[in-house]
Amino acid sequence: MRLFLAGLVHETNSFSPLPTSLQSFREGVLVRCGEERALERLVEQPVFGGALQAAREQGDLLLPGLFAQAEPSGPLPRHDYEALRADLLSDLKAAMPVDAVLLALHGAMLAEGYPDCEGDLLQAVRALVGPDVPVGALLDLHCNLSPAMVDSGAVLIACKEYPHIDYAERGVELHGLLRRMARGELRLRAQWQRVPMVGIFGTTVSPMREFVQELHAAEKQEGICTVSALHGFPWSDTEFTGAALLAYSQAEVHAEGLVDQLARQFYALRERASSPRMPMDAALDAALSSGPGLVVLADSADNPGGGAACDSTFILRALLERDVQDAALGMIWDPQAVAIAMSAGVGARLSMRVGGKVGPMSGDPLDVEVQVLACRHDATQAGLVPGSRDPLGAAVALRIGGVDVVLNSLRQQVFSPDCFTEMGVDLKAKRLVVVKSTQHFRAGFDALSSATFYADTPGSLRVNLGELPYRRLQRPLWPLDAA
Repeated sequence: MRLFLAGLVHETNSFSPLPTSLQSFREGVLVRCGEERALERLVEQPVFGGALQAAREQGDLLLPGLFAQAEPSGPLPRHDYEALRADLLSDLKAAMPVDAVLLALHGAMLAEGYPDCEGDLLQAVRALVGPDVPVGALLDLHCNLSPAMVDSGAVLIACKEYPHIDYAERGVELHGLLRRMARGELRLRAQWQRVPMVGIFGTTVSPMREFVQELHAAEKQEGICTVSALHGFPWSDTEFTGAALLAYSQAEVHAEGLVDQLARQFYALRERASSPRMPMDAALDAALSSGPGLVVLADSADNPGGGAACDSTFILRALLERDVQDAALGMIWDPQAVAIAMSAGVGARLSMRVGGKVGPMSGDPLDVEVQVLACRHDATQAGLVPGSRDPLGAAVALRIGGVDVVLNSLRQQVFSPDCFTEMGVDLKAKRLVVVKSTQHFRAGFDALSSATFYADTPGSLRVNLGELPYRRLQRPLWPLDAA
Protein backbone atom coordinates (compact mmCIF):
# COMPACT_ATOMS: atom_id res chain seq x y z
CA MET A 1 0.00 0.00 0.00
CA ARG A 2 0.95 3.64 -0.41
CA LEU A 3 1.89 4.48 3.17
CA PHE A 4 2.55 8.07 4.27
CA LEU A 5 4.97 8.41 7.20
CA ALA A 6 5.54 11.45 9.38
CA GLY A 7 6.04 12.43 13.00
CA LEU A 8 5.91 15.33 15.44
CA VAL A 9 7.26 14.24 18.82
CA HIS A 10 7.59 16.40 21.91
CA GLU A 11 6.80 15.78 25.57
CA THR A 12 5.97 19.24 26.89
CA ASN A 13 6.54 20.22 30.50
CA SER A 14 4.46 23.29 31.37
CA PHE A 15 6.88 24.07 34.21
CA SER A 16 10.17 23.54 32.39
CA PRO A 17 12.70 26.39 32.61
CA LEU A 18 13.83 25.68 29.04
CA PRO A 19 12.02 27.14 26.01
CA THR A 20 11.19 25.13 22.90
CA SER A 21 11.49 26.43 19.34
CA LEU A 22 12.22 25.24 15.83
CA GLN A 23 15.87 25.32 16.82
CA SER A 24 15.11 22.68 19.47
CA PHE A 25 14.01 20.31 16.71
CA ARG A 26 17.05 21.15 14.58
CA GLU A 27 19.19 20.17 17.57
CA GLY A 28 17.12 17.02 18.00
CA VAL A 29 15.89 15.33 14.82
CA LEU A 30 14.42 17.27 11.90
CA VAL A 31 13.83 15.41 8.64
CA ARG A 32 12.18 17.29 5.80
CA CYS A 33 10.52 15.72 2.80
CA GLY A 34 12.71 15.89 -0.28
CA GLU A 35 16.03 16.12 1.52
CA GLU A 36 18.72 13.57 0.79
CA ARG A 37 18.15 10.27 2.63
CA ALA A 38 14.81 11.47 4.03
CA LEU A 39 13.26 8.00 3.90
CA GLU A 40 16.36 6.31 5.31
CA ARG A 41 16.44 8.76 8.21
CA LEU A 42 12.77 8.11 8.97
CA VAL A 43 13.33 4.36 8.97
CA GLU A 44 16.11 4.90 11.54
CA GLN A 45 13.81 6.65 14.04
CA PRO A 46 13.12 4.35 17.04
CA VAL A 47 9.70 5.88 17.75
CA PHE A 48 8.25 4.17 14.67
CA GLY A 49 9.06 0.86 16.35
CA GLY A 50 8.88 -2.08 13.97
CA ALA A 51 6.24 -0.48 11.74
CA LEU A 52 8.53 0.56 8.91
CA GLN A 53 10.41 -2.73 8.80
CA ALA A 54 7.06 -4.51 8.61
CA ALA A 55 5.95 -2.14 5.85
CA ARG A 56 9.07 -2.87 3.80
CA GLU A 57 8.65 -6.62 4.27
CA GLN A 58 5.08 -6.32 3.00
CA GLY A 59 6.23 -4.36 -0.05
CA ASP A 60 4.57 -1.06 0.87
CA LEU A 61 5.56 2.10 -0.94
CA LEU A 62 6.86 4.37 1.84
CA LEU A 63 6.11 8.06 1.32
CA PRO A 64 8.13 10.20 3.76
CA GLY A 65 6.88 13.44 5.24
CA LEU A 66 8.12 15.78 7.95
CA PHE A 67 9.62 14.19 11.05
CA ALA A 68 10.51 16.45 13.98
CA GLN A 69 11.54 15.42 17.50
CA ALA A 70 13.00 17.53 20.31
CA GLU A 71 14.12 16.87 23.86
CA PRO A 72 11.33 17.57 26.40
CA SER A 73 11.07 21.22 27.46
CA GLY A 74 8.47 24.00 27.64
CA PRO A 75 5.55 24.77 25.28
CA LEU A 76 6.27 25.76 21.69
CA PRO A 77 5.49 29.24 20.39
CA ARG A 78 2.28 29.22 18.35
CA HIS A 79 3.95 30.12 15.05
CA ASP A 80 6.59 27.39 15.40
CA TYR A 81 4.00 24.67 15.97
CA GLU A 82 1.84 25.99 13.13
CA ALA A 83 4.87 25.99 10.81
CA LEU A 84 5.66 22.35 11.63
CA ARG A 85 2.02 21.35 11.22
CA ALA A 86 1.78 23.15 7.89
CA ASP A 87 4.90 21.40 6.58
CA LEU A 88 3.60 17.97 7.59
CA LEU A 89 0.20 18.57 6.03
CA SER A 90 1.80 19.94 2.86
CA ASP A 91 3.89 16.79 2.57
CA LEU A 92 0.77 14.65 3.03
CA LYS A 93 -1.14 16.59 0.38
CA ALA A 94 1.74 16.15 -2.06
CA ALA A 95 1.85 12.39 -1.41
CA MET A 96 -1.87 11.81 -2.00
CA PRO A 97 -3.59 9.60 -2.87
CA VAL A 98 -2.46 7.39 0.01
CA ASP A 99 -3.83 4.10 1.28
CA ALA A 100 -2.90 4.80 4.91
CA VAL A 101 -1.16 7.32 7.16
CA LEU A 102 1.21 6.28 9.97
CA LEU A 103 2.38 8.93 12.42
CA ALA A 104 4.85 8.94 15.30
CA LEU A 105 3.53 11.24 18.04
CA HIS A 106 3.94 11.56 21.79
CA GLY A 107 0.59 12.52 23.26
CA ALA A 108 1.66 15.36 25.59
CA MET A 109 2.72 18.13 23.20
CA LEU A 110 1.70 21.72 23.96
CA ALA A 111 2.04 25.02 22.13
CA GLU A 112 0.79 28.53 22.83
CA GLY A 113 -2.93 28.42 22.08
CA TYR A 114 -2.84 24.65 21.48
CA PRO A 115 -3.36 22.63 24.68
CA ASP A 116 -3.74 19.46 22.58
CA CYS A 117 -1.33 19.49 19.64
CA GLU A 118 -1.88 15.82 18.81
CA GLY A 119 -5.65 16.24 18.73
CA ASP A 120 -5.31 19.31 16.53
CA LEU A 121 -2.89 17.56 14.14
CA LEU A 122 -4.90 14.34 13.90
CA GLN A 123 -8.08 16.29 13.15
CA ALA A 124 -6.23 18.21 10.40
CA VAL A 125 -4.89 14.99 8.90
CA ARG A 126 -8.36 13.47 8.93
CA ALA A 127 -9.83 16.54 7.21
CA LEU A 128 -7.22 16.22 4.47
CA VAL A 129 -7.46 12.48 3.71
CA GLY A 130 -11.21 12.11 4.25
CA PRO A 131 -13.20 9.66 6.35
CA ASP A 132 -12.15 6.40 4.68
CA VAL A 133 -8.33 6.44 4.70
CA PRO A 134 -6.92 4.59 7.73
CA VAL A 135 -4.82 6.82 9.99
CA GLY A 136 -2.72 5.47 12.85
CA ALA A 137 -0.33 6.87 15.43
CA LEU A 138 2.18 5.37 17.82
CA LEU A 139 2.12 7.10 21.21
CA ASP A 140 4.21 7.25 24.35
CA LEU A 141 2.26 5.80 27.29
CA HIS A 142 2.74 9.18 29.04
CA CYS A 143 0.08 10.52 26.70
CA ASN A 144 -2.70 12.79 27.96
CA LEU A 145 -5.50 11.38 25.84
CA SER A 146 -8.07 13.87 24.55
CA PRO A 147 -11.50 13.51 22.90
CA ALA A 148 -10.15 15.17 19.75
CA MET A 149 -7.46 12.52 19.41
CA VAL A 150 -9.95 9.65 19.62
CA ASP A 151 -12.66 11.41 17.60
CA SER A 152 -10.23 11.87 14.70
CA GLY A 153 -10.84 8.22 13.89
CA ALA A 154 -7.12 7.44 14.07
CA VAL A 155 -5.98 4.13 15.51
CA LEU A 156 -3.91 5.10 18.56
CA ILE A 157 -1.54 2.56 20.06
CA ALA A 158 0.76 3.34 22.99
CA CYS A 159 3.67 1.33 24.26
CA LYS A 160 2.72 -0.77 27.28
CA GLU A 161 6.07 -0.84 29.05
CA TYR A 162 7.86 1.74 31.20
CA PRO A 163 10.81 1.69 30.41
CA HIS A 164 9.52 1.81 26.83
CA ILE A 165 11.10 -1.41 25.58
CA ASP A 166 8.18 -2.56 23.40
CA TYR A 167 8.01 0.06 20.63
CA ALA A 168 9.06 -2.57 18.07
CA GLU A 169 6.08 -4.81 18.85
CA ARG A 170 3.63 -1.92 18.98
CA GLY A 171 4.79 -0.65 15.58
CA VAL A 172 4.27 -4.04 13.96
CA GLU A 173 0.84 -4.21 15.61
CA LEU A 174 -0.21 -0.80 14.29
CA HIS A 175 1.01 -1.48 10.77
CA GLY A 176 -0.89 -4.76 10.68
CA LEU A 177 -4.15 -3.09 11.68
CA LEU A 178 -3.72 -0.29 9.14
CA ARG A 179 -3.01 -2.82 6.40
CA ARG A 180 -6.15 -4.83 7.16
CA MET A 181 -8.21 -1.63 7.26
CA ALA A 182 -6.78 -0.42 3.94
CA ARG A 183 -7.78 -3.75 2.34
CA GLY A 184 -11.31 -3.43 3.65
CA GLU A 185 -10.89 -6.46 5.91
CA LEU A 186 -11.37 -4.65 9.21
CA ARG A 187 -13.38 -1.81 10.70
CA LEU A 188 -12.58 -0.68 14.23
CA ARG A 189 -14.55 0.81 17.10
CA ALA A 190 -12.74 2.96 19.67
CA GLN A 191 -13.80 2.84 23.32
CA TRP A 192 -12.05 4.74 26.07
CA GLN A 193 -12.41 5.96 29.61
CA ARG A 194 -10.57 8.62 31.57
CA VAL A 195 -8.89 7.40 34.77
CA PRO A 196 -8.68 10.34 37.23
CA MET A 197 -5.07 9.94 38.35
CA VAL A 198 -1.51 10.73 37.35
CA GLY A 199 1.73 9.21 38.54
CA ILE A 200 4.93 7.40 37.72
CA PHE A 201 4.07 3.74 37.29
CA GLY A 202 7.06 1.58 36.36
CA THR A 203 6.15 -1.73 34.75
CA THR A 204 9.24 -3.75 35.70
CA VAL A 205 7.85 -4.80 39.07
CA SER A 206 4.55 -5.73 40.70
CA PRO A 207 1.74 -4.65 40.52
CA MET A 208 2.22 -3.00 37.12
CA ARG A 209 4.01 -6.06 35.79
CA GLU A 210 0.84 -8.07 36.28
CA PHE A 211 -1.34 -5.26 34.95
CA VAL A 212 0.57 -5.21 31.66
CA GLN A 213 -0.03 -8.95 31.43
CA GLU A 214 -3.74 -8.24 31.93
CA LEU A 215 -3.64 -5.87 28.95
CA HIS A 216 -2.09 -8.56 26.76
CA ALA A 217 -4.65 -11.09 27.97
CA ALA A 218 -7.50 -8.71 27.12
CA GLU A 219 -6.24 -8.51 23.53
CA LYS A 220 -6.75 -12.27 23.21
CA GLN A 221 -10.50 -11.89 23.77
CA GLU A 222 -12.60 -12.36 20.66
CA GLY A 223 -13.02 -9.14 18.71
CA ILE A 224 -10.54 -7.10 20.80
CA CYS A 225 -7.73 -5.80 18.58
CA THR A 226 -5.56 -3.63 20.82
CA VAL A 227 -5.63 -2.16 24.33
CA SER A 228 -3.53 0.72 25.69
CA ALA A 229 -3.20 2.03 29.24
CA LEU A 230 -2.15 5.68 29.13
CA HIS A 231 -0.40 6.82 32.32
CA GLY A 232 -0.70 10.54 31.55
CA PHE A 233 2.10 13.12 31.81
CA PRO A 234 1.74 14.92 35.16
CA TRP A 235 3.81 17.98 34.21
CA SER A 236 1.58 19.08 31.32
CA ASP A 237 -0.97 21.52 32.73
CA THR A 238 -4.08 20.84 30.61
CA GLU A 239 -7.68 19.78 31.09
CA PHE A 240 -6.76 16.44 29.46
CA THR A 241 -3.92 15.61 31.86
CA GLY A 242 -4.42 12.22 33.44
CA ALA A 243 -4.51 8.50 32.81
CA ALA A 244 -6.88 6.72 30.45
CA LEU A 245 -7.79 3.27 29.16
CA LEU A 246 -8.25 2.92 25.38
CA ALA A 247 -9.35 -0.13 23.40
CA TYR A 248 -10.09 -0.83 19.74
CA SER A 249 -12.41 -3.67 18.87
CA GLN A 250 -13.97 -4.95 15.68
CA ALA A 251 -16.79 -2.58 14.72
CA GLU A 252 -19.55 -4.98 15.76
CA VAL A 253 -17.98 -5.68 19.17
CA HIS A 254 -18.81 -3.52 22.18
CA ALA A 255 -15.95 -3.41 24.70
CA GLU A 256 -17.29 -0.88 27.19
CA GLY A 257 -17.36 -3.47 29.95
CA LEU A 258 -13.77 -4.49 29.35
CA VAL A 259 -12.59 -0.87 29.27
CA ASP A 260 -14.44 -0.08 32.49
CA GLN A 261 -13.04 -3.17 34.21
CA LEU A 262 -9.44 -2.37 33.22
CA ALA A 263 -9.83 1.32 34.06
CA ARG A 264 -11.07 0.48 37.56
CA GLN A 265 -8.27 -2.06 37.96
CA PHE A 266 -5.69 0.55 36.90
CA TYR A 267 -7.07 3.09 39.36
CA ALA A 268 -7.17 0.57 42.19
CA LEU A 269 -3.42 -0.09 42.04
CA ARG A 270 -2.39 3.60 41.99
CA GLU A 271 -0.97 3.63 45.54
CA ARG A 272 1.01 0.41 45.20
CA ALA A 273 2.19 1.12 41.65
CA SER A 274 3.78 4.50 42.42
CA SER A 275 7.50 4.14 43.05
CA PRO A 276 8.15 5.70 46.47
CA ARG A 277 10.18 8.91 46.38
CA MET A 278 12.01 9.76 49.59
CA PRO A 279 13.31 13.16 50.65
CA MET A 280 16.86 13.55 49.41
CA ASP A 281 18.66 13.07 52.73
CA ALA A 282 16.52 10.05 53.62
CA ALA A 283 17.15 8.54 50.18
CA LEU A 284 20.89 9.03 50.59
CA ASP A 285 20.77 7.46 54.05
CA ALA A 286 18.92 4.45 52.67
CA ALA A 287 21.22 4.08 49.68
CA LEU A 288 24.43 4.37 51.66
CA SER A 289 23.26 1.93 54.35
CA SER A 290 22.09 -0.65 51.82
CA GLY A 291 23.81 -4.00 51.61
CA PRO A 292 26.74 -4.98 49.38
CA GLY A 293 26.69 -4.41 45.64
CA LEU A 294 26.05 -1.39 43.44
CA VAL A 295 23.18 0.80 44.64
CA VAL A 296 21.35 3.06 42.18
CA LEU A 297 19.79 6.35 43.29
CA ALA A 298 17.50 8.14 40.83
CA ASP A 299 17.52 11.94 40.76
CA SER A 300 14.20 11.85 38.95
CA ALA A 301 13.22 15.50 39.49
CA ASP A 302 16.12 16.59 37.26
CA ASN A 303 15.31 14.18 34.42
CA PRO A 304 15.68 15.97 31.05
CA GLY A 305 13.49 13.25 29.56
CA GLY A 306 10.56 15.03 31.22
CA GLY A 307 11.68 18.61 30.60
CA ALA A 308 14.08 19.32 33.49
CA ALA A 309 17.29 21.23 32.87
CA CYS A 310 19.58 18.34 33.94
CA ASP A 311 22.12 20.60 35.63
CA SER A 312 20.98 20.51 39.26
CA THR A 313 23.61 20.20 41.97
CA PHE A 314 21.54 19.22 45.02
CA ILE A 315 22.59 15.57 45.26
CA LEU A 316 26.19 16.17 44.18
CA ARG A 317 26.57 18.84 46.87
CA ALA A 318 25.16 16.43 49.47
CA LEU A 319 27.54 13.66 48.41
CA LEU A 320 30.52 16.00 48.71
CA GLU A 321 29.40 17.34 52.09
CA ARG A 322 29.10 13.75 53.35
CA ASP A 323 32.51 12.91 51.86
CA VAL A 324 31.01 9.88 50.10
CA GLN A 325 33.63 7.72 48.35
CA ASP A 326 33.38 5.27 45.46
CA ALA A 327 30.38 7.01 43.89
CA ALA A 328 29.45 8.11 40.38
CA LEU A 329 26.90 10.65 39.15
CA GLY A 330 25.60 11.56 35.71
CA MET A 331 24.85 13.15 33.50
CA ILE A 332 25.06 16.88 34.24
CA TRP A 333 24.31 19.06 31.21
CA ASP A 334 27.00 21.72 31.27
CA PRO A 335 28.51 22.47 27.83
CA GLN A 336 30.61 25.34 29.21
CA ALA A 337 32.25 23.18 31.88
CA VAL A 338 32.79 20.42 29.29
CA ALA A 339 34.61 22.86 27.01
CA ILE A 340 36.87 24.04 29.86
CA ALA A 341 37.74 20.50 30.94
CA MET A 342 38.43 19.43 27.35
CA SER A 343 40.72 22.40 26.88
CA ALA A 344 42.64 21.39 30.00
CA GLY A 345 42.86 17.75 28.88
CA VAL A 346 42.95 14.34 30.53
CA GLY A 347 44.93 14.32 33.76
CA ALA A 348 44.56 18.03 34.40
CA ARG A 349 43.69 19.26 37.87
CA LEU A 350 41.87 22.57 38.04
CA SER A 351 39.27 24.66 39.81
CA MET A 352 35.92 24.65 38.03
CA ARG A 353 32.33 25.80 38.38
CA VAL A 354 29.91 22.93 37.68
CA GLY A 355 26.13 22.89 37.14
CA GLY A 356 23.50 25.17 38.62
CA LYS A 357 23.24 27.41 35.56
CA VAL A 358 19.66 27.32 34.25
CA GLY A 359 17.46 28.50 37.13
CA PRO A 360 16.33 28.07 40.76
CA MET A 361 15.50 24.38 40.26
CA SER A 362 19.13 23.81 39.25
CA GLY A 363 20.48 24.78 42.65
CA ASP A 364 23.60 26.86 43.14
CA PRO A 365 26.66 26.16 41.01
CA LEU A 366 29.44 24.17 42.65
CA ASP A 367 32.94 25.63 42.79
CA VAL A 368 35.12 22.53 43.08
CA GLU A 369 38.58 21.10 42.51
CA VAL A 370 38.46 18.47 39.78
CA GLN A 371 40.68 15.96 38.04
CA VAL A 372 39.85 15.35 34.38
CA LEU A 373 39.53 11.59 33.87
CA ALA A 374 38.29 11.39 30.27
CA CYS A 375 37.35 13.57 27.30
CA ARG A 376 35.37 12.24 24.33
CA HIS A 377 33.38 13.50 21.37
CA ASP A 378 32.21 10.07 20.21
CA ALA A 379 30.75 8.41 23.30
CA THR A 380 27.25 6.94 23.05
CA GLN A 381 24.77 5.11 25.23
CA ALA A 382 22.09 2.54 24.49
CA GLY A 383 18.94 4.52 23.78
CA LEU A 384 15.32 4.39 24.83
CA VAL A 385 14.42 1.77 22.24
CA PRO A 386 16.42 -1.49 22.24
CA GLY A 387 19.05 -1.46 19.51
CA SER A 388 19.29 2.34 19.29
CA ARG A 389 22.35 4.38 20.26
CA ASP A 390 22.31 7.99 21.46
CA PRO A 391 25.41 10.19 21.18
CA LEU A 392 26.46 12.05 24.33
CA GLY A 393 28.04 14.89 22.38
CA ALA A 394 31.20 16.38 23.80
CA ALA A 395 31.53 14.75 27.23
CA VAL A 396 33.99 14.57 30.10
CA ALA A 397 34.41 12.54 33.27
CA LEU A 398 35.63 14.46 36.30
CA ARG A 399 36.71 13.23 39.71
CA ILE A 400 35.37 15.55 42.41
CA GLY A 401 36.33 14.28 45.85
CA GLY A 402 35.16 10.67 45.95
CA VAL A 403 32.63 11.08 43.14
CA ASP A 404 33.22 10.48 39.42
CA VAL A 405 30.91 12.85 37.55
CA VAL A 406 29.98 12.69 33.85
CA LEU A 407 29.20 16.03 32.18
CA ASN A 408 27.93 16.24 28.62
CA SER A 409 26.81 18.79 26.05
CA LEU A 410 23.74 17.07 24.60
CA ARG A 411 20.96 17.28 27.18
CA GLN A 412 19.60 13.79 27.76
CA GLN A 413 18.75 11.40 30.55
CA VAL A 414 20.69 8.32 31.61
CA PHE A 415 19.33 5.30 29.76
CA SER A 416 22.13 2.80 30.30
CA PRO A 417 25.45 2.24 32.11
CA ASP A 418 27.20 3.08 28.83
CA CYS A 419 27.25 6.79 29.61
CA PHE A 420 29.57 5.94 32.51
CA THR A 421 31.57 3.02 31.15
CA GLU A 422 32.30 4.71 27.80
CA MET A 423 33.82 7.55 29.83
CA GLY A 424 36.07 5.13 31.71
CA VAL A 425 34.01 5.02 34.92
CA ASP A 426 34.08 1.46 36.27
CA LEU A 427 30.72 0.89 37.95
CA LYS A 428 31.88 -2.45 39.35
CA ALA A 429 34.23 -0.50 41.60
CA LYS A 430 31.46 1.81 42.87
CA ARG A 431 29.09 1.45 45.80
CA LEU A 432 26.66 4.13 44.60
CA VAL A 433 25.65 5.57 41.23
CA VAL A 434 23.27 8.54 40.91
CA VAL A 435 21.36 8.76 37.62
CA LYS A 436 19.38 11.71 36.30
CA SER A 437 16.42 9.67 35.09
CA THR A 438 12.98 8.70 36.32
CA GLN A 439 12.44 5.11 35.24
CA HIS A 440 14.04 4.37 31.85
CA PHE A 441 17.40 3.69 33.50
CA ARG A 442 16.06 0.47 34.98
CA ALA A 443 16.22 -1.34 31.63
CA GLY A 444 20.00 -1.06 31.71
CA PHE A 445 20.83 -0.92 35.43
CA ASP A 446 18.60 -3.54 37.06
CA ALA A 447 20.93 -6.39 36.08
CA LEU A 448 23.88 -4.59 37.72
CA SER A 449 22.34 -3.20 40.88
CA SER A 450 21.58 -4.73 44.25
CA ALA A 451 19.03 -2.04 45.18
CA THR A 452 17.33 1.01 43.65
CA PHE A 453 16.07 4.11 45.45
CA TYR A 454 14.29 7.26 44.24
CA ALA A 455 15.08 10.70 45.66
CA ASP A 456 12.53 13.50 45.61
CA THR A 457 14.95 16.37 45.07
CA PRO A 458 13.96 19.89 44.06
CA GLY A 459 13.44 20.07 40.31
CA SER A 460 11.09 20.59 37.40
CA LEU A 461 9.81 17.00 37.76
CA ARG A 462 9.34 16.98 41.51
CA VAL A 463 6.79 14.32 42.40
CA ASN A 464 5.07 16.47 45.03
CA LEU A 465 2.53 17.64 42.47
CA GLY A 466 0.71 19.74 45.07
CA GLU A 467 3.58 22.23 44.90
CA LEU A 468 3.12 22.89 41.18
CA PRO A 469 1.09 25.95 40.06
CA TYR A 470 -1.54 24.07 38.05
CA ARG A 471 -4.32 26.16 36.50
CA ARG A 472 -6.11 23.92 33.99
CA LEU A 473 -6.41 20.41 35.46
CA GLN A 474 -9.73 18.61 35.45
CA ARG A 475 -10.45 17.83 39.10
CA PRO A 476 -10.70 15.64 41.09
CA LEU A 477 -7.40 14.06 40.15
CA TRP A 478 -5.37 11.73 42.35
CA PRO A 479 -2.96 12.32 44.12
CA LEU A 480 -3.95 15.98 44.30
CA ASP A 481 -7.39 14.96 45.51
CA ALA A 482 -8.62 12.13 47.67
CA ALA A 483 -9.91 8.99 45.99
